Amino acid sequence: MIENTVAAWHDCIKESDPQKLDALLHEDATFHSPVVHTPQHGKSITGKYLMAAFQVLNGDDFEYVREIVGPKDAVLEFTTTIDGIVINGVDLIQWGDDGRIVDFKVMIRPLKAINLVHQKMAEMLVRSA
Repeated sequence: MIENTVAAWHDCIKESDPQKLDALLHEDATFHSPVVHTPQHGKSITGKYLMAAFQVLNGDDFEYVREIVGPKDAVLEFTTTIDGIVINGVDLIQWGDDGRIVDFKVMIRPLKAINLVHQKMAEMLVRSA
């Protein structure tokens, strides 16, 4: 059982470690992308999207700037810069009784950041296929 999901998430994202991510995701995890219109169901596809996001978003200046944490969910606001565009977003994370992530939603602003992330994520997902 994962005692502190948010701390485990921070550790996972800091290291971009696929094994830590795999251990953190529930088998029935769902991923909600800011650019894909339908939720992506299952641990495998959720992990694929999150690993691609690690590669695209986690540059030198990626930073969580605010956290709101409840008993089984959290909102983590982040900023980063890609190709000179400042991106502001939130990760909405929900976990089950075992501490594993069951739902992960990413929201990003402004519009040109969404378009850029869409392009970069598509490139990353094609390479990982």
